[in-house]
Amino acid sequence: MSMGKRLLLTVLAMLVFSYIAGIFWKNTFNTLMPSYLAGIIGGLIALPVWEMLKPKAPKT
Repeated sequence: MSMGKRLLLTVLAMLVFSYIAGIFWKNTFNTLMPSYLAGIIGGLIALPVWEMLKPKAPKT
């Protein structure tokens, strides 16, 4: 997978999970989620997504 596609999918995953976390937070606590918390959640989701999309090393 090219670097651009990998980056696009990672950013998309960050945005989607941050949005879902914000909806969950609003429904649970009836207030808006702090932006720094949404950023932390998005960043933590981005790490495994980036690693999953990394090209596999060829077997020798």
